[in-house]
Amino acid sequence: MQTHPAHKPTVLIAGAGIGGIAAALALARLGMHVTVLEQSPSLGEIGAGLQLAPNAFAALDALGAGDAVRSRAVFTERLVMMDAVDCTEVGAFEVGAPFRERFGNPYAVIHRADIHTAILEQVQDTPGIELVTSCHIDSIEQDAHGVTAIASDGRRFQAGYLVGCDGIKSVAREVVVGDPVRVSGHVVYRAVVPTAEMPEALRWNAPVVWAGPNCHLVHYPLRSGDQYNLVVTFHSREQEVWDVRDGSKDEVLSYFTGIADLPRQLLHCPGSWRRWSTADRNPVDNWTQGRITLLGDAAHPTLQYLAQGACMALEDAVTLGEAVRHCGFDMPAAFALYQKSRIARTARVVLSAREMGRLYHAHGVERLVRNDLWKGRDAAGFYDSLQWLYGWRAADCLARD
Repeated sequence: MQTHPAHKPTVLIAGAGIGGIAAALALARLGMHVTVLEQSPSLGEIGAGLQLAPNAFAALDALGAGDAVRSRAVFTERLVMMDAVDCTEVGAFEVGAPFRERFGNPYAVIHRADIHTAILEQVQDTPGIELVTSCHIDSIEQDAHGVTAIASDGRRFQAGYLVGCDGIKSVAREVVVGDPVRVSGHVVYRAVVPTAEMPEALRWNAPVVWAGPNCHLVHYPLRSGDQYNLVVTFHSREQEVWDVRDGSKDEVLSYFTGIADLPRQLLHCPGSWRRWSTADRNPVDNWTQGRITLLGDAAHPTLQYLAQGACMALEDAVTLGEAVRHCGFDMPAAFALYQKSRIARTARVVLSAREMGRLYHAHGVERLVRNDLWKGRDAAGFYDSLQWLYGWRAADCLARD
């Protein structure tokens, strides 16, 4: 049995996104002092909606935020894939009572700001967490005694250890790994649309994917059905660099000429768009160096096709906390156990997301093959194929020798 030290290690967390505040909560619940450094002037999430699979709820429950998130989420009836070319249903799977019984939790959709707020409320009620905003980290140094994060304004923040939760352009990852971002060439446009402005024929209580040639569209309800999240993705004709900026309706329309009129209506709904040129990184077999480890997109950035980015960050946070507890606050041992428990699983998600993107965007004969893949597959077969992903539990999240 591990004994706890009289003085527990202190931790800096770079980034106050979903993964960062979840990690802060997981560590502070163990009685540790955590300082969260966020570059934005205020705490909150940008973006639009995200999907929460059962594994995300398992992690949220372990963090004590599950009920608060459930109160803000929209629980869906089905997961649906449609062929955007001819409007036929490729596959539809119920996520009601049998799904919840199988995985122990529901499938839901939620606005990013709402899940961030629900976790942040728990953070603000938990002793030992200091939140610092307007703190852009330029560099990180470490020695035998601790780690220092140096902000662009010259401020220096010191602690025993640092967890890099600073996203795909992570300063912490540059220190630990130093690898290049892999720009996918896939561009994502996101918008939130009032329900009254959605075509009535498309007001479904489900995450719906309209799969087209080198493109796809997704829509699902948010905030008690008052809004719809709308996401469109296409293979860019341009040489892309990773960035986020305002989008152009004309650009979107130019990429969706080969789809049917019903899904094409969605492209006229938003008043404005935000444009993401997406990227991930190739999986690595180590994301820890000395007193620094990585979490979420800093550790394993993934494309959006499995809707698992936030889910993986939440799992990471819980697993890190469990590793620290299991190792009796021996942080080098905890970091080693944490990444041993996470690297293969998160790499599988990164690689599976790339392959799912290929299926979504199939054209020609590949489109016909994709549509055949779902024929005759019942709910039990669907559940079996996703057991590895949705069946995650906090109770057995640590790797065993």
